[in-house]
Amino acid sequence: MKKLFALIAVFGMLTYGASNVAVAQDEATETTVVENEGAAAEGVAEEAETTEDAVAEEAVTEEVETPAEEVATEEEIAEIIETPGMHQQIKQKFIEGGAGFMSTVLLALVLGLALAIERIIYLNLASTNTEKLLTSVEDALNSGGVDAAKEVCRNTKGPVASIFYQGLDRSDQGIEIVEKSVISYGSVQMGLLEKGLTWISLFIALAPMLGFMGTVIGMIGAFDSIEAAGDISPTLVAGGIKVALITTVSGLIVAMILQVFYNYIVSKIDSIVNDMEDASISLIDILTKYNLKK
Repeated sequence: MKKLFALIAVFGMLTYGASNVAVAQDEATETTVVENEGAAAEGVAEEAETTEDAVAEEAVTEEVETPAEEVATEEEIAEIIETPGMHQQIKQKFIEGGAGFMSTVLLALVLGLALAIERIIYLNLASTNTEKLLTSVEDALNSGGVDAAKEVCRNTKGPVASIFYQGLDRSDQGIEIVEKSVISYGSVQMGLLEKGLTWISLFIALAPMLGFMGTVIGMIGAFDSIEAAGDISPTLVAGGIKVALITTVSGLIVAMILQVFYNYIVSKIDSIVNDMEDASISLIDILTKYNLKK
């Protein structure tokens, strides 16, 4: 009986000890969880504080940068407004170069361009479709004779039609007379095409000369200023040289512009003259065939 009570007592003590150990372990686990949760909460709070600080710093940076950007934009707008345009720069250089010589250079440009534009318009109107004209003249000659062919030439503009008319008008005098009349009247038409070219070439040569003369006079003025001042000042020398260079550049620019127009006009005249010569040979062949059919 005593042994039974002793066993029950031992069993009760073991059971009580195990329960205390379990409770202790549970309390330790809960303590660890609570500590971990507290650490996590503290970490979240620190991250939140760090994020808020970063946002605040960015806001401050943006506030600092925005006025700087606005100031830069205002400065750029002011520079654009203050920058003179091409027209104003040309006007300023024209005044700095001296009204006298710059006016003569400008006059040479205006007159040269006027003559060049007049020649270009005249040459474009003088251009003719020679193949179409030859076909029309041949058809009219075969159907209505010389008078019909002359009427076709009379109603057509251009130097080629005028040459054809002179050749057809002397067709009854023989082919040799027709050739001579075509050659002679072709020289007349070529002279009309080249009318005014000598004046354009004159202004091409005159514009740089005027610029160089302005250069020489500007240098003379610079040396006069040095003599009057009694000292070589960079400001005095630079002013005279600047005027000299502006007149020189202006004369060269005018000459280059007129030279381009001159070369175009010469090439256009050469093209028309070649068409005249080819068409004249074809006209002689047409008249020869026509006379053989009689």
